Amino acid sequence: MSTLTAAPTDRHNGRFDFSTDHNDLLGAHLSTQGGVPTVFARAATVGARAVALFAKNGNQWKGKPLEDEIRAQFFEERARIQVGPVLTHASYLINLAGTDPVMYEKSIAAMIDELERAEQLGAYAVVLHPGAHLGLGVRFGIDQIARSLDRIHCAIPACKVVTLLETAAGQGSCLGSSFEELSAMLTLVDERHRVGICFDTCHVFSAGYELRTRAAYEATIDSLGLHLGFENVGAFHLNDSKRAIGSRVDRHEHIGAGEIGLDAFSFLLNDPRFTRIPKVIETPKPHPFDDDIRNLTLLRSLM
Repeated sequence: MSTLTAAPTDRHNGRFDFSTDHNDLLGAHLSTQGGVPTVFARAATVGARAVALFAKNGNQWKGKPLEDEIRAQFFEERARIQVGPVLTHASYLINLAGTDPVMYEKSIAAMIDELERAEQLGAYAVVLHPGAHLGLGVRFGIDQIARSLDRIHCAIPACKVVTLLETAAGQGSCLGSSFEELSAMLTLVDERHRVGICFDTCHVFSAGYELRTRAAYEATIDSLGLHLGFENVGAFHLNDSKRAIGSRVDRHEHIGAGEIGLDAFSFLLNDPRFTRIPKVIETPKPHPFDDDIRNLTLLRSLM
């Protein structure tokens, strides 16, 4: 049997202040078709300097174990391609605010598995949609998410991977569409150092936060800092929006081709408070490589 026991880990100075030899940490959420090690060849093709991936199928509860051989190939490819920070995205099925006993236990088990997989791959964080209260109310849902994270942390006390709660667009009873809601979740978690935030530009805009003028951007970021603290922002998802501000509809668009426009991305990319935080695109991919190259090239032209 292989003696592989530990994964390389991302270097960072402070909480989410990543060491880098590049002038940006722009990247993309990339396919792992053919196995997780293949993600780095795709990263090289599109020019990604940070990578997001599913460590297993995002629409399934369970996945095959990560064998030592696969992990070894993953580390070898990462070293060969020289990609920066790696983060994974949790299954879309997970709802830590749920109450149905069967689905809730599946969600707890699935999130434990996601964190363990991320640690096996040397990722620094798992991005998670916080959950939906399904009619039981915001206060109940926020408390349920915090207690769920406490339970997960107790189950894997030695895990170093952080859970990044993603800002939500506000569809239906989904929680986390306001900085205040996210702040309440973080505050209620016992081990607060094990949680942070992923800021999605499309979701924030759809939830009603204005980003399109300098003054509006600064007001939104000031609110972010007030309620959540900049030190808790561990990643950005850079996506334009197909829908208008405040629509509460999650529909991603190519950079500059949606309702947000280019100025907001220029403000964010040139904000010194976030220079060393990974920023990955989740823009549409009808032509995966060409679309990612085009969006990343456009973003870099704004820097």
